[in-house]
Amino acid sequence: MKKTFVFIFALLLISLTATAQTEFGIKGGLNFTFFKVTEGDFGTNPDTEIGYYGGVFVDIKIDNGFHFQPELLYKGVGEFEFLNAPMYLKYDINNNFHILVGPSLNYFFDVVNANFKVRADISLDYNLSYKLSIHMKYTLGFEELSPNIIFLGLGYKL
Repeated sequence: MKKTFVFIFALLLISLTATAQTEFGIKGGLNFTFFKVTEGDFGTNPDTEIGYYGGVFVDIKIDNGFHFQPELLYKGVGEFEFLNAPMYLKYDINNNFHILVGPSLNYFFDVVNANFKVRADISLDYNLSYKLSIHMKYTLGFEELSPNIIFLGLGYKL
């Protein structure tokens, strides 16, 4: 399943980059995971873990400030490791500030039961220079026990 996921993602990137204006880059940073734990009628008690992530992205210019930006990231949170492939629609608010939204495809590695989940992402990206940017991303889990995650990191265009 993992090889199939990576193969399909790679084919998608190759087909999209063949005809469009593209920029490639790497990114990485820290993630803060908030697990939702319900305790009776007292509401939610978030338990937080800090992890890391790193990977690659492709920025494909579409038209008039719109881009398509797929990413492939490896993430670790405690003992959990997974692949994350967000598919962003990126909009240039101005030359240096961007907003990205889209679905996030996730494949979780677990010896007992590996599984696949789709989540929703929203991200803000600010260019510190032409090549270097800082970003913050929020990932929303749809299921009751899915964590919500905040990512803080740097991106570098190659």
